[in-house]
This record gives sequence, C-alpha cells and structure tokens, in this order.
Amino acid sequence: MSRRDGNPPPPGVPLAIALQYDGLGAPTVTAKGIGELAERIVALAQAHDVPLESDRTLARLLSTLELDEEIPPELYRVVAEVIAFAYLLKGRHPGGSGGGKRTPDQS
Repeated sequence: MSRRDGNPPPPGVPLAIALQYDGLGAPTVTAKGIGELAERIVALAQAHDVPLESDRTLARLLSTLELDEEIPPELYRVVAEVIAFAYLLKGRHPGGSGGGKRTPDQS
C-alpha cells in the first residue's frame, strides 16, 4: 500500500485487497492498494471475471497484512463466506476446476 503510516485510508478513498486460495492452508494476500492502485486492482479483477466483494471493514482489516501473508485465524470464517460466495457465483467448489458444476435438476 502506498500509505507509509500503516493505517488504512480514510472513508471515501478506494481500497482493494486481493486474496488467493488454492484449497490448501489459509488464503493469502496477493495484492493490495489504495487510491489509483486500488482502482487498477479492481479493474484487473473485473477484466478477468474475478468475483468482487465490497466489504470496507474486511478490506481495512486485511490491509494490515503483508503481501503473501496468510489471513489470521480470526478472519477465517468471514473470508470463508466470501470465498464460498465467489465459488457459488462461478458454479464451482473449492478444490475443483469447475468439474463440480451442478445442473438445476441435481440435488
């Protein structure tokens, strides 16, 4: 992030955090930025059809982590919900590459 004081940006300033989850271990921070860099992160995600979650509180918490750092156990549940929702939007499941897609008639 471009702020040198380590504090999250004030309200109204764009903030973006990218996470990677490979199905093993905890998700890790792969990109983070404020202002113009945040806008570029979001644009890149949109260009690659990456689901986005708009949760300023979670983003502020995640912004305190270093790049390539795993999320702390305290955030597992909320991040798991975000990841599960992203997988649902993509018709996938963790650990798969879409092979677990379900048709509407499957239970």
